[in-house]
Amino acid sequence: MKSEPQDCSIDDVLAAPGATVPWSGVRNYQARNFMRDAMRVGDGVLYFHSSCAEPGIAGVAEVASTCYPDATQFDRRSPYYDPKSLRAAPRWLNVDVRALRKTRLVGLAELRRQRALAAMWVLRAGNRLSITPVSAAEWRCITGKLLA
Repeated sequence: MKSEPQDCSIDDVLAAPGATVPWSGVRNYQARNFMRDAMRVGDGVLYFHSSCAEPGIAGVAEVASTCYPDATQFDRRSPYYDPKSLRAAPRWLNVDVRALRKTRLVGLAELRRQRALAAMWVLRAGNRLSITPVSAAEWRCITGKLLA
């Protein structure tokens, strides 16, 4: 899961009550569908800082809730407001994410050097999704080798 650190860094989540924040503001249908269809409470999350001087994995977290409607879609003051979304049929969802630990920053160059990560979604050219799946083998490579 990618977040811009100026908006919500791993440090921000660790400082939040219960080290948990809603992962709101997802406005891409494919990313929403990954969250809705594939994420389950307790699933591991690689917390990725993006749109910053050095993008990369900055921490490990977990999914802390099932999907529920993202309240920002109904808030006219929010940059994530969606006037076409209806309360009776919300378009956008979020899950709560709980930070487990901050890690050393594992940047894109280091990730790309790992042969086991060659097909990883977040490393694909042109990928702009804030939520992408991670295979079990990719998870093991990152958590067992790079973050060990």
